[in-house]
Amino acid sequence: MEIKVLGTGCAKCKTLEKMVTEKVKELGIEASVTKEEDIVKIMGYGILSTPGLVIDGKVAMSGRLPSSSELTDLLTKK
Repeated sequence: MEIKVLGTGCAKCKTLEKMVTEKVKELGIEASVTKEEDIVKIMGYGILSTPGLVIDGKVAMSGRLPSSSELTDLLTKK
């Protein structure tokens, strides 16, 4: 699984990156977690507000932080 956290470095973006990294470890998911801070690349995903979460190339959510249970659902819904 390839996971990207989209954000330019704001507090919510950093929080989402930490949440995703911890949840992947907690769930034992094999995944690559990266942070995309290039605004042009972020805009390429079609999101207008950060943070954003991209899972395997598809935007899973944007503009807010998910709850812990929502994040679990997003990461395990394959």
